[in-house]
Amino acid sequence: MKQKEKPSIDWLRYERIYAEQGITVLCGIDEAGRGPLAGPVYAGAVILPQGCVIDGVNDSKKLSEKKREQLYDVITQTALSWGVGFATEQEIDQYNILQATFLAMRRAVAKLTPVPQLALVDGNQGPPMKVPVRTIIKGDGCCESIAAASILAKVSRDRLMREIDYLYPEYGFAKHKGYGTAQHRQALLKYGPCPIHRRTFLKKILGASDA
Repeated sequence: MKQKEKPSIDWLRYERIYAEQGITVLCGIDEAGRGPLAGPVYAGAVILPQGCVIDGVNDSKKLSEKKREQLYDVITQTALSWGVGFATEQEIDQYNILQATFLAMRRAVAKLTPVPQLALVDGNQGPPMKVPVRTIIKGDGCCESIAAASILAKVSRDRLMREIDYLYPEYGFAKHKGYGTAQHRQALLKYGPCPIHRRTFLKKILGASDA
């Protein structure tokens, strides 16, 4: 029996809904790096031209590193405006990861010109901002501007972690980007944390006294 083809995704569904309400300048926002043990958390914010669908854009986690890099250039060249912001590992430890993620999102949006009328944010929680916010669960897999933002955030963070790998090669940051892989955990137990590790994320691995 022939399998049914999966229905194609309507990537501009949300953009059309809000355009009908007179909202024509909106941005998509997404983050990268909430879960790693090291490095900053990043956020991307993107305003795309009305009706714009960029071929290949999808949730960044579903794309290869090579494809993300290619799409990064296309998105930044196509977008009406885009911004990338981050919150440091020190800010993550100080405020907690959720508030630090919101901080990164606000910093990304602050780089946009013009100021968007609405921000569409991936997930079920959005940051307090001067711009009205609407959240979309799994938005990076169904909303064009959020998916584009997810790619900018992911590529920007991965590039930084590859640079950091030159400073601390013993941890393997270029490979795992700070996530808690077996290799990373073994390096932590052998060498202890380095300056970019999130101390509040290490307590279960190293114990409260060492983290």
